[in-house]
Amino acid sequence: MVEVFAGRTLLNKDGDLVDPEEALRNKVVGIYFSAGWCPPCRDFTPILCDFYTELVEEGEPPAQFEIVFVSSDKSSDDMVEYYHDMHGDWLALPWTDDYKHELKQRYKITAVPKLVIVKENGDVITDKGRKQIRDRGLACFRSWLDAAEIFQNFKG
Repeated sequence: MVEVFAGRTLLNKDGDLVDPEEALRNKVVGIYFSAGWCPPCRDFTPILCDFYTELVEEGEPPAQFEIVFVSSDKSSDDMVEYYHDMHGDWLALPWTDDYKHELKQRYKITAVPKLVIVKENGDVITDKGRKQIRDRGLACFRSWLDAAEIFQNFKG
């Protein structure tokens, strides 16, 4: 059960609506709080893209990992531009969805960028995803997967 985004609709980069129940089932989820106006975000996003590409797009089988971008951009247009120009092929909460405020409160987001790694039920594995990726690279995914308590097909 993917409780954290239950009843919500997510977007993919093509602008298609995605059911989170299907897209996030049996996966470790990185909730990426970020904004295009934020220099540290623009610095980290390409690193996160590489991490995601290696794990999910080039992994055999693809790693059980998905990212959901939660925007702190000033407008929907700003979010779409940042999402399309810099982000990987992951999902996003629509800019117009006020649930982003609830998520920021739930995960105690006071500044961006912040990558919170959660289990399917929304429980936090780590709120230091950004630091762990910078320090440990792909190795950090194994510890997240172990903590997530999901059925595993990951061999890395």
